[in-house]
Amino acid sequence: MRTGKTDCGLLYAVKKSGTAVGYCSLSIRCGTRDEEGFHSGIAHFTEHALFKGTARKSARVINNYLDRLGGELNAFTTKEEIVLHATVLGEDTFKAAALLLELATSPTFPKEEIETERGVVAEEIRSAKDSPADDIYDAFEGACFEGHPLGSPILGTVASTRKITSKELARFCAAHFHPGRMALTVVAGEDEARLEKKVLQLAGKTFGTAPAPAALSPRVLVPAPFRTFDVTADKRNHEVNAILGGMAPSLADGPRRFAAILLANILGGPASNSLLNDLLRERNGWVYGVECSYAQYADAGLVAVSLGCERQNLDKCLRGVDDVIRKMQENLLSDRQLRAAKKQLLGQLAIASESGESQCLSMGKSLLSFGRVATDSEQRAAVEAVTAEDLRDLAGSIFDPGRRSRMVYL
Repeated sequence: MRTGKTDCGLLYAVKKSGTAVGYCSLSIRCGTRDEEGFHSGIAHFTEHALFKGTARKSARVINNYLDRLGGELNAFTTKEEIVLHATVLGEDTFKAAALLLELATSPTFPKEEIETERGVVAEEIRSAKDSPADDIYDAFEGACFEGHPLGSPILGTVASTRKITSKELARFCAAHFHPGRMALTVVAGEDEARLEKKVLQLAGKTFGTAPAPAALSPRVLVPAPFRTFDVTADKRNHEVNAILGGMAPSLADGPRRFAAILLANILGGPASNSLLNDLLRERNGWVYGVECSYAQYADAGLVAVSLGCERQNLDKCLRGVDDVIRKMQENLLSDRQLRAAKKQLLGQLAIASESGESQCLSMGKSLLSFGRVATDSEQRAAVEAVTAEDLRDLAGSIFDPGRRSRMVYL
């Protein structure tokens, strides 16, 4: 892998793959938490609107540009980033990368296209509301971070998106879309020196060779509020949904962050032998699915256990979750259990890293978060360094009965 920063401030990373497929992504340090002074949901609306036209291409041309090459073009918005990414044949990788940069640097936001897309965004918001599992997580995270920029919903609201105009979209991009806040990553089947040369040429063509403006202000990080609550709402859903969790290490908290990753995987990772999956689903059949997620942000983190079940099973499920967590808080994993948990997580990470798209997106996230991309050996060492005491102590702090929060949708 080769990484670096261009004269204009653009971060980049390139990696050689062993396939005929090329992957590229453009990550922009600009998400929901950066919407102060704008209508809620504008970051997500911007992600949609970037595809509606540039100074050189219409929306129709953009939609067909990679399709006719057999490729895929997509995007997503998080609390902290907007990410554009593409998958194409290796020979077309830099056509795709050039398109991503064009979308981010010369959008035109045609009024008629924006009006059409407004309806698409509104339907996405309504669809999320119709999914109880998605709706309760958004509400839970919003309540945990109430009063903090991380508490804003990614999608915004139907009412707020109705107020977003082409002029406001342009103003939002002008405020945040600068090369010094971007990371371009490429995974393709060429020599890395050649990939790096092409990235530098593309960056120069797009931004010129002038240094990044010194006046660019960094993202302001403010401590996330610590808020606890226990809320039950009658949603009259067929399935009952519940979520509970607490504040966790941020991206800046290196060693404890890897302990939180391992803890979440042990409690409710994707494997059927995770503690909560084993108890609630495999042994008792009380749930279709249960998971423990770990959201990592620049200045905060959130570990949450979420599940859906029939109403008559709710109390049994909640007691089961409490029992599993209490054992993690009171007992140390044996050496054998700890080795097995680490091997499972490292195996999952290794398998995920085989995906060129996952590699590309992960590289972009790492560049924006840390200014570098950790090697596989560094990640393995960080996981191996986690102790049984680390896991017990972290379970105790995150799920402390006096500090954790819970939300139930009946």
